[in-house]
Amino acid sequence: MNIDRSALEKAAKENIISAEQVEPLYQFIQTQSSPEMIDENPIPLKFVRSFGDIFVSLGIILLVIAINMSNITGPMHLIPVVIYIGLAEWLVRGRRLVLPGIAILISILYFTNKAVPLENENTALLASSMISLISLLFYLRYKMPFSLLPLALGLVGLSISSIGLGILENPMLFVLFGFIIFIAAFWFDAKDTQRVSHLSDNAFWLYLIASPLIIHGVMITLITSDAVWIKSVNIEILMISFFILFFLIALLIDRRVMLISTQLYMIYALTQLIQNNSSNIESAIMYSLIGLSLVVIYFGTYWYKSRRILFGFIRNTPIAQFIPDLNTSDVID
Repeated sequence: MNIDRSALEKAAKENIISAEQVEPLYQFIQTQSSPEMIDENPIPLKFVRSFGDIFVSLGIILLVIAINMSNITGPMHLIPVVIYIGLAEWLVRGRRLVLPGIAILISILYFTNKAVPLENENTALLASSMISLISLLFYLRYKMPFSLLPLALGLVGLSISSIGLGILENPMLFVLFGFIIFIAAFWFDAKDTQRVSHLSDNAFWLYLIASPLIIHGVMITLITSDAVWIKSVNIEILMISFFILFFLIALLIDRRVMLISTQLYMIYALTQLIQNNSSNIESAIMYSLIGLSLVVIYFGTYWYKSRRILFGFIRNTPIAQFIPDLNTSDVID
């Protein structure tokens, strides 16, 4: 079954269905038309289904605190790991609880790390490997999208340990790893442009880690670089130009989560730029916050309208098949 959106819009014009029903009905038909998008046992896309999820997660955290108050040391921490694996089978695989699943995975990684304390480079390499392996197995077993976040972090740590380079002395490594994770996230997104399967959630968590890696790497490079071409240009202008480009990419692929990590650096860049024309640091911070808040409010309200205006010209190009529909309407519009 494959019904074009234009057919539904025509039905709305003839009052067969209401205009408000076009988008949800189209999304439903797309889901039914793409059986490969439907998982056998998907984790629900809702982060929290009820207060009960929060209550269960609190119990998991309290159990971590209680175990930490005991006298177990070293490899004995693998005992709570086994306990939490049992909880995962019950709460994640059996009941498909998302927030408790996240708490359980973090607890497993925490106690695994306690069982293998970081004392030297070889131990750090082993710890990164264990984090990556546990997260991968957790994802394969439960298909929980959050698992990809610690998996990505573990692989980054594993790569850095293997290369032997100091990442703080080589900030462009942040950008490299962030870009690789970004490509993986976009791959998931491109396979689920309707955002109806767990693939979209996979992308969400990967963007959440890829964005700060890219942002931090670029910002540290701009601030600390001795390159002549950087020093010959106003650094704050370079920062703001980069943020604009980064924002346009986030807008194009419809991922607000990418912008979370830009806020602090954006405030810093605006404050420094305004302070160059004013000796009052408090005024510079105030104007920066006012400007940024207005931008956030506007695009929070007219996000999809902005997508249509800025990128409407690619609606019928091959690029459009890899990004969410540019005809989507704003909730607040």
